[in-house]
Amino acid sequence: MSGPLIVQSDGTILLEVSHPEADEARNAITPFTELLTSPEYIHTYRITPISLWNAASAGLTYDQITTRLSRYARYPVPPTLLDTIRHTLKRAGTLTLLPTPSPHTLLLSIRPPASRQELLSYRQLARLLEPSTPDLPPRDDALYVPLIHRGTIKQLLIDLGYPVTDLVPLQEGEPLPLSLRTTTRSGRPFALRPYQEAAVKAFTGDDGPGTGYGTIVMPCGAGKTVVGLALMAHYRTSTLILTPNVAAAHQWIDEILDKTTLTEDQIAEYTGESKDIKPVTVATYHILTWRPDQTQEHYPHFDLFLARNWGLIIYDEVHLLPAPVFRITAELQAKRRCGLTATLVREDGKERHLFALVGPKRHDIPWKEVEAQGWIAEALCYEIRIPLPEDLRLAYIAADQRKKHTIASTNPLKDRVVAVLLERHPDLPTLIIGQYLDQLERIARTLGLPLITGRTPNRERERLYREFKEGRITRLVVSRVANFSIDLPDAAVAIQVSGTFGSRQEEAQRLGRILRPKHHHAYFYTIVTRDTLEEHFAANRQRFLTEQGYRYQMELWSEDELT
Repeated sequence: MSGPLIVQSDGTILLEVSHPEADEARNAITPFTELLTSPEYIHTYRITPISLWNAASAGLTYDQITTRLSRYARYPVPPTLLDTIRHTLKRAGTLTLLPTPSPHTLLLSIRPPASRQELLSYRQLARLLEPSTPDLPPRDDALYVPLIHRGTIKQLLIDLGYPVTDLVPLQEGEPLPLSLRTTTRSGRPFALRPYQEAAVKAFTGDDGPGTGYGTIVMPCGAGKTVVGLALMAHYRTSTLILTPNVAAAHQWIDEILDKTTLTEDQIAEYTGESKDIKPVTVATYHILTWRPDQTQEHYPHFDLFLARNWGLIIYDEVHLLPAPVFRITAELQAKRRCGLTATLVREDGKERHLFALVGPKRHDIPWKEVEAQGWIAEALCYEIRIPLPEDLRLAYIAADQRKKHTIASTNPLKDRVVAVLLERHPDLPTLIIGQYLDQLERIARTLGLPLITGRTPNRERERLYREFKEGRITRLVVSRVANFSIDLPDAAVAIQVSGTFGSRQEEAQRLGRILRPKHHHAYFYTIVTRDTLEEHFAANRQRFLTEQGYRYQMELWSEDELT
């Protein structure tokens, strides 16, 4: 055997990057692995329970997974790993939630029945599980779950390594006739792309039990919003859409009006600016998690979830789902619910709770596959490493970890790099993106560029976004408020001057700002201070994109070149 993979018994997989079959092997294993590290020559992946369960939910079988491993492995796949994969996938079919004749009780079917006693040995579970009820007899192969604990029990069980297959029928919700247009309001032809149709079909299935909930993973710029609209048209029911910010809420409303038969009097915005409720309501996570008293666990706007008989809830950028909304989502298990995201990565490790409460991954199309089909731009990624100025080195050495990151991230030599890159691409619309407001204000002031941060009023933000889209301004400095759900289709260059420590999803979202289809390449630059903590965090940020097949070209700039 001479494949590019070295598969180890603990579930780690080493990929030799220079091997001629490296790209094929990476594409083959990405659906059921997680990338751990990605230095120049050897990338390390890991098989985990959640990666296997998501793969199984998307249709991959044990035979397909093991065939892929064997096809690209340099040495025989360890039998102990094969056994672990088989056992983990079998757990995905161990527990099934089913309806009962009682409207307030669900049945938790257990296979094999011997697992029943194990579940009862967990004190937290035992408090929620009932061997029998007044109108339902005890069973050796099942336990009963009060309906109100439907979400909580799934959350607890996933934490214990037991994914639950939920086959309890979902509520239909309030009817809402609508369909997709064949031409947009501006007269352009409109139809779903093949991969968007596949995503909708994977989510809706046969419309029977076990369908109507889950997550759809799709590259930035590939039209996740359109998939959401298609689901609305499929189910034809009142819909609540949750978004990361007001600008994203407005974009959803614009897309609904542009591509469906719904009218303005059927759509409402529920944000800090407007709090209407209509058959289709678009809200922000921020307004839902607002509390009048930060010492109290009272969220007055959670009543929005009960305001109508919603038939579908769409979580835009579902990987951002805030902890308080997780709680209410646990109570919404009778609703159809769809999570849309470019990456399921969460730096807090709560991917398993997305799996349990929103639903498993139903569809995932690799970024490079969409790029090859011409639906997103081909992006060239660069990491530019620069030195720390001599006068900052002593302060860096004496600082704690957080301050070290700040000093490295806000390195003033980065301002000069930005200026040189703008000269390199004088005619391409460019976003300069960062984390630290002082740094962004300095760059905007020095280069005479408009700036958008969290302090910028929504009306001013949308004016600048509109002028950028119309080509009246071609360069824009933006903070992390532009990471998510901002539609700037002509942006062709992104220059990242600082980031949120090692956030993989942030890196993916920032690249996504420039991936709308173009007649030329898109360029993504990340500027990193050499020989500092920032190098470590940059390597972690790049992991997800490396997993998708992107490669960073390295450029080393000296201080002499920047002064």
